[in-house]
Amino acid sequence: MPIKQLLCKPQQPCMMMKRNYLCFCFLTVLICYSFTSVAQQKAKPANLNDNNLFSAGIASAFIAGLYDAWYPYKQLKQHGDFGLGAPDRVDGELLIFKGNLYKTQYTGKTTPLADTGKTPYAIACFFHPVKVYKHSGTLNKAAFYSYLDSLLTNQNGIYAIHISGKFKLVKARAFPPADKPYLPLAELLDKQHFFDHADMQGDLVGFRIPKFMEGPHIAGYHFHFLSADKVFGGHVVDLIAEDITVEVDPLSSFTMDIPQTTDFNNFDFKKDRKEEIKSVENGKKQ
Repeated sequence: MPIKQLLCKPQQPCMMMKRNYLCFCFLTVLICYSFTSVAQQKAKPANLNDNNLFSAGIASAFIAGLYDAWYPYKQLKQHGDFGLGAPDRVDGELLIFKGNLYKTQYTGKTTPLADTGKTPYAIACFFHPVKVYKHSGTLNKAAFYSYLDSLLTNQNGIYAIHISGKFKLVKARAFPPADKPYLPLAELLDKQHFFDHADMQGDLVGFRIPKFMEGPHIAGYHFHFLSADKVFGGHVVDLIAEDITVEVDPLSSFTMDIPQTTDFNNFDFKKDRKEEIKSVENGKKQ
């Protein structure tokens, strides 16, 4: 047998072993990368703001007179792009729509609001509607809320609600800035200013909060209005809707930041303020 053949034969098993070893190393690296990638995906934290209603402050304390702003708007926008609340010293009404802040003054004028200020009370969520309904025809306030009740069937559910379309009438209100010593909002009802918006396209931003959340929140429906041209707005006390689109986002949790202030620390929560809240929401004594 030639010497060349004798030298080549022992090399063939070596080459095969080398190729097998390289394949084994490649597969090992690939498997390790896959496991690491899956582990990282599983370890990635969920967005805690999804489907969550965030509250800066406690409703019952706010309507009782805690009007000094303490929670930054920039921080509020980290918890939602949709919501409502009050400016400093309850100077008007606050609305958050599509990530933008709007303030309605007691004159009825509505303007964009810079996020450099603070709020004494606000609620917000990231709005992701999962159901859309359309209604044609006139609905007064009572019929309007009955229609919404027929859509929102979970009586203990938290709902964020956006309504757009044409309104034959929206009666809205806003307060002028309060002066110290602050009185409860129910005792300032004679200071509120009302404005009627007739035959207007616009948006309602609001929520329906269940009864078990009453106190820290305002139970029931709560809407603020913003005209399509972003010039008029306010807290809704009456309406006549015509052709509207209703978008609904059911929320599954709620979180809250409480004021770290001396006034809050000394606030007396023993008093039942349910009737006061109803009066403030409806714009008149109950």
